[in-house]
Amino acid sequence: MPQDHIRYDILAQDALRGVIRKVLSEVAATGYLPGDHHFFITFLTEAPGVRISTQLKERYPEQMTIVVQHQFWDLKVTESLFEIGLSFSDKPEKLIVPFAAIRGFYDPSVNFELEFDTVLEDAANDGSDQEDDERSELASTIERMVDPAAKDETVDTPDAGEDEDADKKSGADVVSLDSFRKKN
Repeated sequence: MPQDHIRYDILAQDALRGVIRKVLSEVAATGYLPGDHHFFITFLTEAPGVRISTQLKERYPEQMTIVVQHQFWDLKVTESLFEIGLSFSDKPEKLIVPFAAIRGFYDPSVNFELEFDTVLEDAANDGSDQEDDERSELASTIERMVDPAAKDETVDTPDAGEDEDADKKSGADVVSLDSFRKKN
């Protein structure tokens, strides 16, 4: 199979992350979610640029799902990340999540779901040297997408806790990116 020098897989994932960026930008501009819309956003807590409290990091060492519904504040969206205030066990937390760290997005009000391949997930798979080179290239691309000024800071707030992760409803329309992945 010919080598994909354009990297359609990366372009497709970035375009779909743009949907999330656009939706969150509109919510940030208005300050509320329209109608019954609410979001479950799953992200990798170890991904470059993710900033969460030490307590949340200890509780969710690999990935975390947040619910954006009624109680959120200070939602800010940039080209590469979003920042949001949420409450965990009645403790306020500030989270900073690069779009490249997002693994899943689900809006149960309209049964809309996106799933993404992520660098950390892919790096755990065994592969050839070519696949390792591709992962390295993808990691470099993601690093460039993340705000470099946000990398070294961490938010440390008192005693965080309760997971707002909820089971997803079955029957969702899933946009799979496997068809865009390069197959050897």
